[in-house]
Amino acid sequence: MAQPGPESIWLWIGTIGMTLGTLAFIARGWSVKDPEQQRFYIITIFITAIASAAYFAMATGFGLTQVTVGNSTLDIYWARYADWLFTTPLLLLDLAILAGAKRNTIYTLLGLDVFMIVTGLVGAFATSGAGIRIVWWGISTAALVFLLYFLVKALSEAASRQSERVRSLTTTLRNMLIVLWIAYPIVWILGTEGTIGILPLYWETAAFMVLDLTAKVGFGFVLLRSHSVLDEAAQARIAGAAPQGSLD
Repeated sequence: MAQPGPESIWLWIGTIGMTLGTLAFIARGWSVKDPEQQRFYIITIFITAIASAAYFAMATGFGLTQVTVGNSTLDIYWARYADWLFTTPLLLLDLAILAGAKRNTIYTLLGLDVFMIVTGLVGAFATSGAGIRIVWWGISTAALVFLLYFLVKALSEAASRQSERVRSLTTTLRNMLIVLWIAYPIVWILGTEGTIGILPLYWETAAFMVLDLTAKVGFGFVLLRSHSVLDEAAQARIAGAAPQGSLD
């Protein structure tokens, strides 16, 4: 079994960071009794808990495999993609519930997200040559573009019917995800899994770790920092102020 090299330091930092984030969210949400608010905590806790398990798997070598492309052998951290396959839909679900999005909006966002991650995974494991890997990267990135467009269009429309504070928090979290998620395919194509190879595995791993911590733990802290805003979002759903067809 392949074992991590010097980049393992970043994987252990990611493990610790995600674990501490999970414990912090559990502690903060322990006294929350409102079922609507609890929903945000449950989703957010699972996001960082899944990520901490994935980072532990990578740090210990279980989440690592090797792929031969031409004359090169690439270290592929497949557990990273497994992490994203579960956590990125949950991030979108958190945001969609906050905005009061309709079910069809949620289904579209989650479908595009899963398609993006799966095609990125295929690209990471493609062994037919650099050209095929770039094609799969392009397909995954195109899905990301559609996802971000829909994120802006549909969630902005849904949030416009919420209170000013809920709308402001939705916009902040949405913009946070947009900026961070745009960086992922850039790191991929510049790193060892892409074809440019400007970023060695050590710094590629560091970049992904920082992005992951910010997109999961950072996102969670911003979302959960104000119970009053979450209460406004919850009351809007209870009172029927959220759009018809929102996730039940």
